[in-house]
Amino acid sequence: MKTNTDYTQIATLISKAKYPIAFTGAGISVESGIPPFRGKGGLWNKYDPNFLTLSTFHRQPEKSWAIIKEIFYDHWGEADPNPAHQALATLERLGMMKAIITMNIDNLHQKAGSTHVIEYHGTIGRMICEKCHRTYPTETISLDQIPPRCTCGAVLKPDFIFFEEGIPPQAYQESIDLAQKTDLVLVVGTTGEVMPACQIPLLAKRCGATIIEINPSESNYTYSTTDIYVPQKAGIALAEIAKEAQLISK
Repeated sequence: MKTNTDYTQIATLISKAKYPIAFTGAGISVESGIPPFRGKGGLWNKYDPNFLTLSTFHRQPEKSWAIIKEIFYDHWGEADPNPAHQALATLERLGMMKAIITMNIDNLHQKAGSTHVIEYHGTIGRMICEKCHRTYPTETISLDQIPPRCTCGAVLKPDFIFFEEGIPPQAYQESIDLAQKTDLVLVVGTTGEVMPACQIPLLAKRCGATIIEINPSESNYTYSTTDIYVPQKAGIALAEIAKEAQLISK
C-alpha cells in the first residue's frame, strides 16, 4: 500500500482500466447527512438494532415500522446526493466506471445519475409483500398509517435486508461476477467489516485487480488489500478525480 493524493495520476489509472468498478459503504453517504450504522454517531448507538430483525418485524410490525419510518423515510428519504455520488456518476458518463456495488440502501447513487448500481443490501426505494411477492415503488405507498399493507392485505416490508435475512441472490451473484471481471476497484467509505460484502474487494484483489481506497481513516483493507490509499473524504477526493477524468477525456 502507498498513500497517494495525486488525483491526476489516480484519474489516469482509472481511465486506463478496462473494467473499473466502485465498491461503496456508509461513509460515502455521511456527507449527505445520513449517519453510519456503526461507530461514532452511528444509528446503533441510538437505536436497538433488534427492531430490524426479521423475527421482530413479523411479531411486532407496528413497533418495527414506527422506527423504520422515523429513520429511513422521514429523514433518509429527503437526503440528496453529495459530490462523491455525483463524481461516480460523472465517471460512468465518461465511460470510466462500469458499475457500482453498494452496501447502502439510500438510493443516492441512482439519484445522482449512476445507472448500473448493484444494491447488495437492497433499497429503501421499494417495498415488497412477503405473502404475494408484489413490489411497489416506495413513493406510491402512503406511510400516514403504519404498517403499510399490500392490496392482498399483508404487511409490506422495505425491500432491504433485515438481520436474519440473506443477501438477495441476484445482487450476490452479480457482485461476485464483477469482482472476478474488474481490473480496478475504487473502495469508498467502508471499514471492511460487514460480512459477506467485505469479501468483494478481497476477491477482486485475488483476481488481479488494483484496489484504490478512499477513506478519511484507515480500514481493514488499508494494509492488507489496498494498493493506493487516499486519506481523504469521499466528496473531496472523488470530485477532484472526476475533474481530472474530464480533462483526460477531452
